[in-house]
Amino acid sequence: MLVEWTADPTAFRSRDWISLVESDPDATVFHGPTYLELYWEAFGSGPPQLAFVRNGDETICVAAFEVREGIATFLGGFEITDYMGPVGRRQGRDRAAEDLMAALEARDDWETADLRGLPLDGGWYGAIADGARVAGLAVEKDDDGVAPLLPLSSSFPAYMSSLPGKLRHELRRKRRRIHQAWPSAALVDATTSTFASDLTAFAQLHRASRGRKGRFMYPGMERFFQRLGDALLPDGTFRLVFLESEGTKLAGAVGFRDRDRFLVYNSAYDHTQAALSPGIVLLTMLVEDLFDQGCEALDLLKGDEEYKVRLGALPRPIGRLLLRRR
Repeated sequence: MLVEWTADPTAFRSRDWISLVESDPDATVFHGPTYLELYWEAFGSGPPQLAFVRNGDETICVAAFEVREGIATFLGGFEITDYMGPVGRRQGRDRAAEDLMAALEARDDWETADLRGLPLDGGWYGAIADGARVAGLAVEKDDDGVAPLLPLSSSFPAYMSSLPGKLRHELRRKRRRIHQAWPSAALVDATTSTFASDLTAFAQLHRASRGRKGRFMYPGMERFFQRLGDALLPDGTFRLVFLESEGTKLAGAVGFRDRDRFLVYNSAYDHTQAALSPGIVLLTMLVEDLFDQGCEALDLLKGDEEYKVRLGALPRPIGRLLLRRR
């Protein structure tokens, strides 16, 4: 197999890449060229390092990297992108990983590779670790947190019944209190025509949060979200949804529809309404809506916040590989 490296940003538009994302069961929107190109344009350092693994005329694997100060990482950013890594068809994955790691080892612009965002239950974590060893690299395995996953396998009433009684009554009480204070409260989705103003409103909710969360939606990040929405909202991949009543936005969430899953990326709420718990009410109403849409899982992405486990999400371990030259 041949590995071709390119720093040409036009490679993000490769049809081969899109096809591999569609065929790889472990791929997500974060692995797609649209997301990664927008990330690189907003936050990248230097040209992208894109590797295309080819078997004859066929592209069987694509991986995007960046190198900063002698450290090679998957393109995406540790604080922004939850899942990272190559994409490729399941058949031939081990050989593709070997060739990819051999090509990475042959580069002279890095000393350490810090490869994060690899789910342990996916196929790439083990394939890359084995491929790196074959390439003569020292491999250290570490964890990269958890991404709790809530299966949506039956119906919303059945899901609610599966929760502990105290929590079930608490969630129902919170929803009743919201509707007592705001009788018309409902989920309202941003559209292509409302997206710009809706994102501004979401950013304002976010910046009102305390501490690190309140600092996340700085102007550069807001522009990144704006471009993501512009690119991915028209086909239904990107979703910005609010718990809203009579034009008042009580809480909001951003996420991605990714095949049979919905990925909740970020959320915020109106802190003047904190006593009504609008954030958790939004989330439970979103779960109900996802059941109605036929989604099979709600991915709450990286972070071990207590509310995720309380809602019944199962911890999904994410792996990290540290590679060093011997």
